[in-house]
Amino acid sequence: MSSAPAIEQLRAGIRSGDRAVLAQAITLIESRRPDRQEEARQLVQALLAFTGTAMRIGITGAPGVGKSTTIDTLGMHLIDRGHRLAVLAVDPSSARSGGSILGDKTRMARLANDARAYIRPSPASGTLGGVAARTREAILLCEAAGFDVVIVETVGTGQSETAVADMTDFFLVLMLPGAGDELQGLKKGIVELADMIAVNKADGDNVARANAAAAEYSAALHILTPRSAGWSPPVVTYSGLNGTGIEQMWGKIVEHRARMTANGGLAARRREQQVKWMWAMLDDRLRQRLADDPALTARLPRVEAAVANGTLSPALAVDEILQSLGLA
Repeated sequence: MSSAPAIEQLRAGIRSGDRAVLAQAITLIESRRPDRQEEARQLVQALLAFTGTAMRIGITGAPGVGKSTTIDTLGMHLIDRGHRLAVLAVDPSSARSGGSILGDKTRMARLANDARAYIRPSPASGTLGGVAARTREAILLCEAAGFDVVIVETVGTGQSETAVADMTDFFLVLMLPGAGDELQGLKKGIVELADMIAVNKADGDNVARANAAAAEYSAALHILTPRSAGWSPPVVTYSGLNGTGIEQMWGKIVEHRARMTANGGLAARRREQQVKWMWAMLDDRLRQRLADDPALTARLPRVEAAVANGTLSPALAVDEILQSLGLA
């Protein structure tokens, strides 16, 4: 089968909402084969006109904060109100650990068994930039398939939070109450990206501690510069277990969407993200060229060793690599 008919079949299947075809298409964009990557680019271009309308929500939080339970509860709240939800994961650590998406799907038991929701892990290998770029393309495919809310969960650490913030409209940071000095766990870089902080496990005996933690987080946010003009990140409490506060949480997300749409902030954020997407994909493609060049791959250990022992400066090493690729 030629490439064009195959792409047209995928395009038609995605537009009809066929989940099996959507899964096949996401597998295509995750492929490292050059011929498959070219097909993936053609497919995304063919669907571009049907994308951009979904609410893109990023969710992060430390291990144990209850991300999966929160997404399961929030997701059921949304689909019970007529939304179609896709959940994607960004996990740059999965190349080493195998990731945790299967466990996440187990903890998202209700969503995983509901036809109105779609849960998909990130690629199992690659650079963070590459994983993020392919997750961006997966967002577009989900939008073209008719999902009007896309949640992107970061299950890694470090720069993965920034990557997710750079591909979503709303970035939600989950926190826990009663974990000692709450402000010690407040990572300044992540909080500066937050459009809202939500304190989980505000149930039973934890309610007072959750409220106290929320007050501390709220006070801390006042000394930071908000990510978006015209929006002061709120702090809410909720229970992922019993759903208390979930409706309020969603209401804040909807309010943010309306305000950012009205003041042009959403369109500006999307334009900025498109440019970052381009550079992330360029970085990934260059890294792939390095990996695919056997002569250069054979020379890299020598170059790295020379840099490590101080006989070759990093700048000259980069020049040598770029010259090998015909880029200098």
